[in-house]
Amino acid sequence: MVDKPPGVTSHDVVDAARKWLGTRRIGHLGTLDPQATGVLPLAVREATKLIPFLDQVPGEPVLKSYKGVVRFGIETDTLDAEGAVTRRYEGALPSKEEVEAALEGFRGEIEQIPPMYSAVKKDGVPLHRLARKGEEVEREPKKVRIHRLELARYEATESELVVDCSPGTYVRVLASELGARLGCGGHLLCLRRLRSGPFDTSHALSAEQLEKEAAEGVIESRLISPADVMGLPVLTLTDDGVRRVLNGGDVSPGARLRVSPGARVLVVDSNERLLAITELRADRRLWPLRVLAVESR
Repeated sequence: MVDKPPGVTSHDVVDAARKWLGTRRIGHLGTLDPQATGVLPLAVREATKLIPFLDQVPGEPVLKSYKGVVRFGIETDTLDAEGAVTRRYEGALPSKEEVEAALEGFRGEIEQIPPMYSAVKKDGVPLHRLARKGEEVEREPKKVRIHRLELARYEATESELVVDCSPGTYVRVLASELGARLGCGGHLLCLRRLRSGPFDTSHALSAEQLEKEAAEGVIESRLISPADVMGLPVLTLTDDGVRRVLNGGDVSPGARLRVSPGARVLVVDSNERLLAITELRADRRLWPLRVLAVESR
């Protein structure tokens, strides 16, 4: 997992990791804007097949946590410090009490309209490409959930927020809408992601450190098994069960596994190699949702 530095895209980090690990099969678990820093988990090789499931743990909220600074009194076209200034507010800036009162309206489930400067696509074209041509198109609002929103530091021009939110939340939009609600406008000055699902900054290493370990031939030791981070039950299969699952067949969990229909279960072989993510159906059989290729050890 990478502690992304400012000034590079998430795709830049993926490209670097492909060189470190000698494989094209790498994906990231959630884009960070170029100037944002912090936790950027990477899925490597067969683990890329599990990316869609990491934000879909049944019955449990998957959180992303951020620390960001909002600059009041100035609006930009990108909603962050990278954009061109579109408005400057000349009046008195909000007090600490006013900011804290305004934050209350953003907690819980809210709707956000994706910003034009984003990777969201419209008819197959990323919005940021349209924005750079001076175009603006209608975007559908989407529901997100703000689990925690606190004022960590207050200054008249700049205030630091701590945010726990659902995947897909734009903190840039939150900063802009907070400024609008306060009547003074605002934009996101800087952002650091502290957590992405089960990963936090304690797991993350700098790109420089990972590049050094790649040159020393020890970077593979940094890879974490999906079974260790997904928080799902794990079932070891018999040889017959392994064959069935690898061919897309279902298996019985037996009495060893006490889970309810709809639960997801990781299945492994006797050597603890991850074979697939499965789902327990109403017939009490585990059906593969995604099967992984198994390499010999």
